[in-house]
Amino acid sequence: MSDTPDPEASVPSDAGMSPDDPPTDDPRPLGLRGADSLLLVNTGDGKGKSSAAFGVMVRAIARGWKVAVVQFVKSGDWKVGEEQVGRDLGVTWVNAGDGFTWDSNDLEHDKALARAGWEQAAAIVRAGEHRLVILDELTYLMNWGWVDADDVVATLVGRPRNVSVIVTGRDASDALIAAADTVTEMRKVKHAYDEGIAAKRGIDY
Repeated sequence: MSDTPDPEASVPSDAGMSPDDPPTDDPRPLGLRGADSLLLVNTGDGKGKSSAAFGVMVRAIARGWKVAVVQFVKSGDWKVGEEQVGRDLGVTWVNAGDGFTWDSNDLEHDKALARAGWEQAAAIVRAGEHRLVILDELTYLMNWGWVDADDVVATLVGRPRNVSVIVTGRDASDALIAAADTVTEMRKVKHAYDEGIAAKRGIDY
């Protein structure tokens, strides 16, 4: 399939256009070029980081790509909706977490899971068999020192040329941001949780 850029998708959301008027001048930069792969980071304190990544997962599958997902922190026992859909669509899915740290009875066990999960994720990236690899919630492990942050960045920068990667999680490091091609910060304006509403199946997981 062609990787020719979609003209609509090439327009940045903050391209200087007034929100009140339709654009009449083409805001796209001159000299747009294709890329063999991209490194994307979804960060910030707002909802939607993982959800956005899984939207790209579906898009990639529709293009005939092999996709892999490694979910850190989140437990496979949660049976999140995106995992079921992903597995049904042939996604290679790896659970590398044991749930929220504040619920943990053994943080050392959680750290070991994280390290093993990263080694598996790194192997998937380096193998080059999947055109899209999603590393969900990886920023937390980097910030907590559970995985070597420098090794993570070096692995993602040195990935095979055909492998695109999406990293999600709050507080992405400066080094990860600098290495990425696209960084999106989800900003919380309002969240139901602040009003005492629990996470809702089908919306939040």
